[in-house]
Amino acid sequence: MADVIDCKILGEGGSQYVLVELDAGETVIAEAGAMLYMTQGISFEAKMGDGTTKGVLGSLMGAASRMLAGESMFLTHFTNSGSGKQEVALAAPHPGEIVVLDLSKLGQQVICQRHAFLAAAHGTKVSVEFTKRLGAGLFGGEGFILAKLEGDGLAFVHAGGSLIKQELRGESLRIDTGCIVAFESGVNYDIQAAGGLKSMLFGGEGLFVATLSGYGSVWLQTMPFSRLAQQIASYLPSRGDSS
Repeated sequence: MADVIDCKILGEGGSQYVLVELDAGETVIAEAGAMLYMTQGISFEAKMGDGTTKGVLGSLMGAASRMLAGESMFLTHFTNSGSGKQEVALAAPHPGEIVVLDLSKLGQQVICQRHAFLAAAHGTKVSVEFTKRLGAGLFGGEGFILAKLEGDGLAFVHAGGSLIKQELRGESLRIDTGCIVAFESGVNYDIQAAGGLKSMLFGGEGLFVATLSGYGSVWLQTMPFSRLAQQIASYLPSRGDSS
């Protein structure tokens, strides 16, 4: 069972952070570099893995899979080592919104973009999920490698720009692969061609789109970091340009 933690989402203007309150002995795990501030009674340690796997081999396998996915091998464990309630504030690496996922109410499993995960209550299993279909693997782009969150506690994921929540009741939704934040385990994920040849080449939407179908909640973002970085890069002078 995951630690039962309390939290508040604070901040305005697209720059949110989550304030986590921990009772004595409770722990929250977070991506490296997420800490904004912490009170005196909080101790922290970088560890390989989320703490749900016992033994050195299990930790190494978890760290290796995260490294393969382009993430840090380590997660930071923040623990209330003092008395009474202590606080740690965690912030996302770029502007957007933070959503709280209560895994106990979401079938104890949620799939999210590998860069969307921010933090979770200790006891939450954080693993890498590779898409199973060949088409998704070859053309999924940002959607090729996903993160799987399992447990019965709270998890926090970050959406770039504005957050949009959709509910699927048997229908399908076609989405830019980078705009997916998370979806429930009852939702099927696939990659399909964006349309006809002319639309694929000149439509500006890319060659392929993600298709989510089935039953469950889907969380989307209006400004994935890759799109933001691409826009910034287009305004930077090219190499050798002296202007």
